[in-house]
Amino acid sequence: MFDVVVIGSGPGGYVAAIRAGQLGLKTALIEKDAKLGGTCLHRGCIPTKSLLWTAELYSHILHAAEFGIDLQNPAVNWGQAQKHKSKVVTKGASGIEFLMKKNKVTVVKGHGRVAGKGKVEVTLNEGGGKQVLDTKNIILAMGSVPKSLPNVVVDHKRILNSDSILELPEIPKSVIVLGAGAVGTEFASIFNHVGSQVTLVEYMPNVLPIEDIDCSKELEKHLKRRKIEVLTGTKLEKVEVTAKGVKVTATAGSETKVIEADLLLSAVGRAPVTGDAGLDKTNIQLEKNGTIKTDAMMRTSEPNVYAIGDVCPTPMLAHVASAQGIVAVEHIAGKNPPPINYDRVPNATYCYPEVASVGLTEKAAKARGYDVKTGVFPFSAITKASISEEGIGLVKVVSDKKYDEVLGIHLVGPHATELLAEACIALKLETTTEEIARTMHAHPTLSEIIKEAAEATLGHAIHI
Repeated sequence: MFDVVVIGSGPGGYVAAIRAGQLGLKTALIEKDAKLGGTCLHRGCIPTKSLLWTAELYSHILHAAEFGIDLQNPAVNWGQAQKHKSKVVTKGASGIEFLMKKNKVTVVKGHGRVAGKGKVEVTLNEGGGKQVLDTKNIILAMGSVPKSLPNVVVDHKRILNSDSILELPEIPKSVIVLGAGAVGTEFASIFNHVGSQVTLVEYMPNVLPIEDIDCSKELEKHLKRRKIEVLTGTKLEKVEVTAKGVKVTATAGSETKVIEADLLLSAVGRAPVTGDAGLDKTNIQLEKNGTIKTDAMMRTSEPNVYAIGDVCPTPMLAHVASAQGIVAVEHIAGKNPPPINYDRVPNATYCYPEVASVGLTEKAAKARGYDVKTGVFPFSAITKASISEEGIGLVKVVSDKKYDEVLGIHLVGPHATELLAEACIALKLETTTEEIARTMHAHPTLSEIIKEAAEATLGHAIHI
């Protein structure tokens, strides 16, 4: 008899298993893939960021002469880039295996599904036999898979999704990326940096539609400067596979555009994995989009069954899944954990320049009824950014006029995803704009921009 059985070993599932082990709960973790880690480690966050690092490094090397370093004929070895990616992923998977042993978590390799109250059936990877685990609590953490539009059939040859494009054996001459969310803009950035001709197609009026409008516009400006063709407000009508690649017909208002390329990447979002999970044997309720309804403690409508991560109607982000896993396990252990404040979820997009944000956008803050004040400060005024010739992008602070509380911080620029940590702590502590402005920041650093933006919000920016 287990105290907890977790189905799925992504950043939600494996973190939940570790926390359960730390709390002395007898725990089992079920994973259908050969290695632990889920989508984030094997087909998402980590391999994508590895290729982004290679692509960005190559881009910087091409301009090394500007910094006094003479290099002749640099080139991308795509095969070696793929090997490096695989090495990072393998190391991560081994690390998770070690943590399972360290925390006395029983790992079962196979397809897990709920088989009734307090029972989880596993179809084992080895031999195909079945094993039933008895448990007091179940945590569903099956994750998500790429989805596509009805008129876009992914064949993994000419039309790819975010899984199959990671395994490309060579750099394509041209790529059409459908969807300018985080996944689409990151892959557009990768292939543009390594020399592909890239067209980015987005149905919404702006790239990264969930971000603050000023940041979306700033990113679009820099993508275009990098010679990426950005088509916003554009609807894909038809995709044809040709002898040489793909031909896409799209419309923007009354204008029809035909685009041809070697490949099409479908990056229009992800769908929760809830099929063949035994939910029909429970009273679990689903949302319209197929995600599982949960309360603040991640409990489903079936007693002693919890759901975390991408199967829930919350942001499909690794750090959200991990936080939810800890909440669920601590609730099981009677620790009365605080619920997650989803207004404080950080967003990070690793294209170049990077985009990062936490808290409310200006539009969302106004919709909540706040009397808003904002401040914007450019990276071009930050000396540390000038040293590396990265004076691009901006930081925007959104604050409440009445109490001066910071409601949101939004960044576009170099290392924005790292700079975001200060913003996350600031919002967690309900910091005021003046408190940030009066916090001494080291010089010269990129982090000075947070202080400068706070001063701009107060109306007395020093360096612009």
